[in-house]
Amino acid sequence: MKRLLPAFLFLFFSSALYSQLLTWTPSFPVETDNIIITMDAGKGNQGLNNYTNPEDVFVHIGLITSSSSNSGDWKHTLFAWGTTTAAAKASSLGNNKYSYTINNIRSFFSASPGEIIYKIAILFRSGNGSLVQRNAEGGDMFIPVYDNALAIRFTTPPLQPKYSAEPEPINKSLNDNLVVTAISNKPATINLYLNGALIQTGGSVSTISAKPVLNKGGENILIAEAIEGTVKKIDSIKFFVSGTINTAPLPAGVKDGINYDPDNTRVTLVLFAPGKNRVSVIGEFQGNNWTEQSEFQMNKTPDGNYWWLTITGLTPAKEYAFQYLVDGNLKMGDPYAEKVLDPFNDRFIPDSHYPSLKTYPAGQSGNVSILQTAAPAYTWGNANFNRPDKRNLIIYEMLLRDFLSASNWNVLQDTLNYLKRMGINAIELMPVNEFDGNDSWGYNPSYFLAPDKFYGPKNQFKQFIDSCHASGIAVIMDIALNHASGSSPMAALYWNGTTNQTAANNPWFNTEATHPFNVFHDFNHESKATQYFFKRVVGHWLTEYKIDGFRFDLSKGFTQFNSGNNVTLWSRYDASRVALWKMYYDSLQVYSPGSYVILEHFAENDEEKELSDYGMMFWGNSNYNFSEAAMGWLSNSNFEYGLHSVRGWTHPYLINYMESHDEERLIYKNVNFGNSGPGYNTRDIDVALKRVEMSAAFLLTMPGPKMIWQFGEQGYDYSINHCPDGTVNNNCRTEKKPIRWDYLQQQKRRKLYEAYAELLKLRHHPLYKDVFIANNISIEKSLGGGFKWLKLRSAADSSQLILVGNFDITSQTSQVTFPTAGTWYDYLNNTDFVATGTAQSITLQAGEFHLYLNRKLGTTDTIPVIDTIPPIDTTTPPKYFTAKVYPNPANGSSVIEMEIAETGSTQLMLINSGGQQMGTLFSGILTRGKHQFPLSGKINYMGKGLFFVKAQSKDQTRVIKIVIQ
Repeated sequence: MKRLLPAFLFLFFSSALYSQLLTWTPSFPVETDNIIITMDAGKGNQGLNNYTNPEDVFVHIGLITSSSSNSGDWKHTLFAWGTTTAAAKASSLGNNKYSYTINNIRSFFSASPGEIIYKIAILFRSGNGSLVQRNAEGGDMFIPVYDNALAIRFTTPPLQPKYSAEPEPINKSLNDNLVVTAISNKPATINLYLNGALIQTGGSVSTISAKPVLNKGGENILIAEAIEGTVKKIDSIKFFVSGTINTAPLPAGVKDGINYDPDNTRVTLVLFAPGKNRVSVIGEFQGNNWTEQSEFQMNKTPDGNYWWLTITGLTPAKEYAFQYLVDGNLKMGDPYAEKVLDPFNDRFIPDSHYPSLKTYPAGQSGNVSILQTAAPAYTWGNANFNRPDKRNLIIYEMLLRDFLSASNWNVLQDTLNYLKRMGINAIELMPVNEFDGNDSWGYNPSYFLAPDKFYGPKNQFKQFIDSCHASGIAVIMDIALNHASGSSPMAALYWNGTTNQTAANNPWFNTEATHPFNVFHDFNHESKATQYFFKRVVGHWLTEYKIDGFRFDLSKGFTQFNSGNNVTLWSRYDASRVALWKMYYDSLQVYSPGSYVILEHFAENDEEKELSDYGMMFWGNSNYNFSEAAMGWLSNSNFEYGLHSVRGWTHPYLINYMESHDEERLIYKNVNFGNSGPGYNTRDIDVALKRVEMSAAFLLTMPGPKMIWQFGEQGYDYSINHCPDGTVNNNCRTEKKPIRWDYLQQQKRRKLYEAYAELLKLRHHPLYKDVFIANNISIEKSLGGGFKWLKLRSAADSSQLILVGNFDITSQTSQVTFPTAGTWYDYLNNTDFVATGTAQSITLQAGEFHLYLNRKLGTTDTIPVIDTIPPIDTTTPPKYFTAKVYPNPANGSSVIEMEIAETGSTQLMLINSGGQQMGTLFSGILTRGKHQFPLSGKINYMGKGLFFVKAQSKDQTRVIKIVIQ
C-alpha cells in the first residue's frame, strides 16, 4: 500500500481540480440506497449557468428499467414538466451547483416488483421549464444503478453522464500529461492501462490514479480493470491525442466550404478558423465512423487562418454526413453547407414535404452537414427570365407556413394561377434558408446557403422558382443577414460560454449589438470575413437558384456605429453604412445584373434617397395611415408619404404597403376598433371589406412598386397576435395563423380579390403603365382628411386617372376639377361620368369611391391571363407518391391529383369521418406520372362535413382530408 500513497494524495488534489456535470453519493448506488445527486451548471449545456433565481430549480426525473424500450423511454416519472411541485425542488449549493436527494431509489419511484432498475434519468430545469440543464449536446443525463456485483468506473477525466458515459472533450497533444482516476465499489486488484501498457496497479484498493505522459498521436485508449478472485470488470475511455499538425497552402481554386472534384469521388473541405489549434473531420467516411483520427486531421495554411482536407474514395451521388471537430471539443457543421440534418426537428418533417430525407446519424449530437458528389441536377426551363420593371413590381409577401396547410414547394406551385390572375408579378418569401426548428417566421437563421428542409428539397424549390418565371413572376428572398442564431457554426466557433454570447475574437460577429432591435448575434459588416460571407450567400442564391433579388431584414443594422438603444441616433445618416450598402449592391449586380435589392431601412430620408438614387428599393410602411383611414379615424390618415415624389426622391423605388408580416391586419383593426356614426359602422364586416377595397384603390394607384401581405386581398381578419387557442396576445405574434382559403367562397371577400385584380390589371395595361412607373408624369393629390383624391397624368401618352374616395363615416362633398371636359369612365363600376373641366361638386357617401379614366378600356385592351403553368422538366420521373385535393374546401370544380412513381394498380376510396368506406372513386392501372380525377358529380351525394380519400398505389398509401361546406 505504501507505493500507492502518492496516488491517493494526487487523487485528493485532482478531485478538487476537475469538476463534473453530475456527481453522486454513494458512488455505486444500488436500488435501496439513498442517493444525493449534485449538478454543476457550469458544465454540460450550461442551461442553468448563472441562473438569477437559484431557488427556482426543479428536477424532471424518472427511471430506465427492464420495461423501457430504449434510453428515451423513461418510466415512473413523478413530476409534470413546468410545474413547481415542492418534492421536485433542488437545493442550491451556491457557486452554480445544485443537489437533489432520493431516499431509497426503488421506493421513491414505486418501481414494480421484479422490474430491474438500470439508470436514474434526470434533468434540472427552471420552474416553468424554459431553462434546462442537459449534457453538452442537449441530451438527457443518467446515473447508473448497480447491484452488489463488482463494478468499476472512471471518475477522471471528467465524464458526460450520457446513457453510456463518455469523457468530456480531451484536448491533449503529444507529451502532455493526463490525470486519470478510477474507482471500484469494493476492494479489488485494480490495473490502469494506456494503449495496452500498464501505467498503475494496486492490490485490495478501491481507488487508483495515474498521470501518464501521452506519447502516441491519434486514438488512445484507457482501460481500468478490477479483479476480485475470478471476477473481472473493466471500464474504458477512448480519446484523441493531437500529433504534429501538417502545414500546407490551400489547393488552387478552392473556396471556403465544400469543394467538389470533377471526378465525383473527391471533395476538399475548407474551414476559415484563425487561431484554432487543430481541426479534424468526423463523419460517415470509410474508416472514420465519427471518431477523430490522424488521417482526417485537417491541414493548416501557413498563415494559420485556414484548415483544409481532401477526402477521397467517395461514392458518387451518396450523401455523407459530417462535422468539424475543433480543438477536440467543438462539433460543428460547415457554414457553407447546402443541407444540414437536425437531431431534434427533422423527425417532424413529413415525407410529403421532404421525401426520403436522410436519417440523422445515430449517436451523434448537434447539426451535421451533408456533402454529396454528383448530386441530382435540375434542368432549368426558363433560364433567361426577364425580370419585371422594379418601378412596377407588385410584390406578394408570403409566409409559406401560414399560406398553405401543406406548406411545401410543390403545393405552393399550384397557387401560381391564383396569384397570376390577381396581377402579382413578384413573390417575396419570408426567410426560407435553414433556421432553428421547423415552425418559424425564419428570422432565426442558422445556415445561410441551405434551403429549410421543412418546405422541401432544393430541386423542388428550384422547380417552384422556374414555374414562377414561366408565369412572369419574380421571386424575392427575404433574408436576415443582420444576425444569426447561436446554432450558426460561425457563432459557435468563437463562443464565450460564460456570457453565453459570441466571443470578442469572433471574426464575423460583434460581442454586443451596435444598434436597437437586434436579436440573436449581430454581424459585424465592417469585417472582411463578414463581407466575404455576405457575398458568398447572395451569390449562391442568385446563381444556383436564380433568385431575382433580396429583401434584407433590418438593413439599418449593417453598421458599426454604436447607437446603443437610441433609435433616433441609429436612424441618422450614416456614411459608413451608405458606403457598405453601395458595395453590397455592386456585388449583387456582378452576380446577377438587374437583381433587386430591397432594404428594410427606415432611416433618415437623405440616406434612403442616396441609396435609392444608387438603385436600391425601400420598404415604405403606410400601415398606420391606411388603418386609420379604413377605420374612419381621419386625423392621422394622410397617405402622401407613400409617394416617392413627396420625399423628394428621383426614382419611384419606394415599396409602399398597407400590411406586412410585421403589421396588424387592416380588417382586424376595422372590426375591433373602427369608428361609427348614425346608420354607418366601420366595424361591420361588409363595411370594413368595402373600406379596405377603397384603401387598396389608393395604394395601388399611387406610382411605384407595391407590396401586398398574403390574404390581404381576401380581407384576412385574424390579428397578427392571434394565438392557437383563439385568444389575442402579443406573445403569439410568430405563432401559426389560421389558413382561410374558404374566404373565397364568400361573395364580399371574393369581390375584394376581384377588385385587387382589376386594379392590378390597370397597372399592367400598356396605355397606363407609364403612369404607375412615374415616367414623366404629373401628380396632384389631396390625401389627408376624409374626402381624398389623387390625379395622375402621363405626358408620354396623355393617359390620365382621377381617384376619389370618402373615408369619413358620413357623406362628404368636395370640389374636384377634372383635367379635361368630356366623358370619363368609372373603371371599377363600368359607368360613365361627364366632367366639365372646371371645379365641380362631387358628393360621396361614407365609404364610396370611384376611379375615373380618360380612356375606356375595352375587351381588346385586357391583359390575357395564363390559365395553366407550362410543365417544367416533364421528362424527370416522380420519385415519390403524392395525392392532394384542390381547391379544398371542395366544390364541384375540385379535383384529386395524384403523382405516382411507378405504373401499377391504383385505388381511390372515399371514407367518411366515422371511418366507413362510402365508395370507390377509381380502381385500375395508372401509368407513372400525374393524374387528375374531378369530383364533379360526387360532391352532391357526399353532403357536408369532413371526409377522407384513401389513395393507394403499389405499396404506398396516402390519406387526404376533404372539407365540404
